[in-house]
Amino acid sequence: MSFGFNGDRGLIVVVADIWGPSGTTSAMLALDTGATGTVLNESVVAAVGYKPAAASKRVQITTGSGIESTPLIRLEAVSCLGRKKRNFPILCHTLPPSAGVDGLIGLDFFRGTTLTIDFVKGRLRLR
Repeated sequence: MSFGFNGDRGLIVVVADIWGPSGTTSAMLALDTGATGTVLNESVVAAVGYKPAAASKRVQITTGSGIESTPLIRLEAVSCLGRKKRNFPILCHTLPPSAGVDGLIGLDFFRGTTLTIDFVKGRLRLR
């Protein structure tokens, strides 16, 4: 499947559908090949019925401002770029409003696939 983006602009932003115990929502995520894990703002996670503060597992992540401990939640499912992953682990960490996105889609989502980013044509392809 192929998806368009503007190769002359900043972030590559994709839409992801998020499933949780109380429903679904859509989120705008920055494609981040430098992020090993997928990150969602806590407000997105809470909107589909999770309580990040009550998460039984936390992991340390390195951010631009240092090392932080963040809740790890397993989403019922996440769908992005034509792929749906169930029982998918995400990190809950609120990005600054200036980021302009609801989170990051990281390498963990792309493992086991072929991701082609063509900046000349402005096309993403995930196989």
